[in-house]
Amino acid sequence: MNEPRPIPAEDLALYAMHALPAEEMAVIAAALRDNPQAQQELARIQGDLALLALSADQQPAPAGSFERLKARMREGGQKDFATSAATSTPMEMIEMTEAPITSAPPRGRSKWAIFTPWAIAACLAIACSILGYRVASLNDALDGESRLVSNLAAKASHAQQVLEVLNAPDAQRVTLSSTKTPPWPTAHTVYLADRGALVMEASHLKPVPADKAYELWVIPASGGAPLPAGTFRPNAEGYASLVLPRLPSGVPAKAFGITIENAAGSAAPTLPILLSGE
Repeated sequence: MNEPRPIPAEDLALYAMHALPAEEMAVIAAALRDNPQAQQELARIQGDLALLALSADQQPAPAGSFERLKARMREGGQKDFATSAATSTPMEMIEMTEAPITSAPPRGRSKWAIFTPWAIAACLAIACSILGYRVASLNDALDGESRLVSNLAAKASHAQQVLEVLNAPDAQRVTLSSTKTPPWPTAHTVYLADRGALVMEASHLKPVPADKAYELWVIPASGGAPLPAGTFRPNAEGYASLVLPRLPSGVPAKAFGITIENAAGSAAPTLPILLSGE
């Protein structure tokens, strides 16, 4: 048994829309009789067309249009039948009705119709790749700029705090000097008790062993135990500084002192106090 010849999808769509000449409509109708697969495809196309028709806005037909259409169809059918009967013999009429119906030849598709969608898809894929790369590059650049802005903001905030401590009118300024020798090693301290903010600069300090360090102490005005304000080591010129160490706020200071402690610091000052000031 021969397999039914396939019917192109374009012909099925035109057949479903009744957009083919009568001869081609008859040919496709005959080809559909023994082609279940084409019948299923035609049913799917007709369903899609029905949905498309339902989705469109329905407009009422003009009054009397249906009656005029039926009358014109009757007139056209009678004229066609009369003309055919007048110009054909009975034998020709039988031969015309019994003429074999051949299946519709498949319509060839242009190679451009096949190649163009793939070319468009390839161009879109390339464009999407380029856009994705550009977006990733811009995101990386924005992340770098954000990190730079965050670092600059942190540095600006720290510098602003230092300036506020140094320029505060109610800051306590004390110069520390040696108690047993001429005031050659010195230290200058600026302290804001209500914020617990302190900035100290020392100069002409003598070097200390590798396991030792200088440590600054805040002597509370309340008579409490001295508070360690941090350790530091001078550079080769004897200069050292402490900037905003961790200190509790709201502790007024009676005096300040500097001692030599272990490099890790100490919980209580070790005598002697090398530099002190009130």
